[in-house]
Parts: sequence; structure tokens; C-alpha cells
Amino acid sequence: MHEKNSIGVVFGAARDRVLDLHVGDEEGRMLQSPGLETSGKFYAFVTATDVIVKLPRARVSELISTGVGTPCSPRPGRPMKEWVQLADLDESSCLAYLLEAREFVAEIAAT
Repeated sequence: MHEKNSIGVVFGAARDRVLDLHVGDEEGRMLQSPGLETSGKFYAFVTATDVIVKLPRARVSELISTGVGTPCSPRPGRPMKEWVQLADLDESSCLAYLLEAREFVAEIAAT
């Protein structure tokens, strides 16, 4: 169970807002963690310590190089190139990243 103000609580509040805005999106599990998907494609999930979002490679590189994010490497040495881990988010910034990730994945799903 997540403590008050933990990343799980922050993600949960932002998730609820995203699902209110995009009623066709669904909750699911990715890498055994709670996540969000649109058109059957995941765009975000949460672990005990981080929110992980799918973004264009250039954006992921930017977030990592500026220290905002860290590489998402479920298997050591094999980072997922379009995924970035984000920690220490508040609800507003978490919501912004979720919406950015959703927009990216929705564009991919539409092609």
C-alpha cells in the first residue's frame, strides 16, 4: 500500500484526471505494475518509486540529460529507448507527463 503523498498516490490522482478526460483509455498492468493504455497501447505505468512514461526518443534523451529522468531498464543494460523513469513528481507535473505520453502513443496508434 502506498503512503500518503507517495508516487502511487500522485500517479493515482493524475490517472483519475486522465481517465476523466479520455474515457476510452483503460487501466491495465505493464511489467506487473499499474498502468494506462489507449487503443491497446501502454503509455504510462507506476512502480513503488517512479512514474514511467513512453515518449519520443529525443524527449527521453532530453529528460535524462537534464537529470529530470533516468533510463527505464527493467533488464540491466537494456534500456527501453522510448521510456523514461520520473521520480519526485507532484500531481500537476505527473498529469502533464501522462498527457504528453498519451498524445505520443495516440499518434502512433493512429498510424
